Amino acid sequence: MGRSRSRMKNEINAGSMADIAFLLLIFFLVTTQIVEDKGIRVMLPPWSEEEPDITKLNKRNVFSVLVNAQNQLLVRGELADITQLRERAKEFISNPTKREDLSENPRKAIISLKNDRGTNYKTYLSVYNELKAAYNELWDEESQRMYGKPYSDQLPIALRKAVRDKFPLVLSEAEPTAFGEE
Repeated sequence: MGRSRSRMKNEINAGSMADIAFLLLIFFLVTTQIVEDKGIRVMLPPWSEEEPDITKLNKRNVFSVLVNAQNQLLVRGELADITQLRERAKEFISNPTKREDLSENPRKAIISLKNDRGTNYKTYLSVYNELKAAYNELWDEESQRMYGKPYSDQLPIALRKAVRDKFPLVLSEAEPTAFGEE
């Protein structure tokens, strides 16, 4: 009787466990969807080792927008309302009345956006969207004037490029300041 007990060992055959684990791994890799992070699509300028020459920048051509830690909007150093931002940016870029305090011409206009680390993300996106919308409206108006068609994906690439050459998108984002610094 002692002999039959020694024959019956409590072992599990784990030879195929690695195969099962491998098949499960492949199954989950194939069936799992990878979610892409959605964000703002921005064309970044090419990397340059050279320091920018700030002396060449005419203050007149810079439309500075600052969003502070209290989510207040400062446009060219003055408190402003986000509802007026788009129109002010359009006026600055195109300068239809040739004012001395606005950009010399659309090709020299620079919009500088700076935020505080304490800025609410929703506020930052709203400000960014208004500035981008200013350019979109300018492109649409120029396309209507030049070609009698709206600026859209249906407009041929060469014509879109001609419109964008007249109103190049120059939106510079500065490094955020520390919480409550400005």
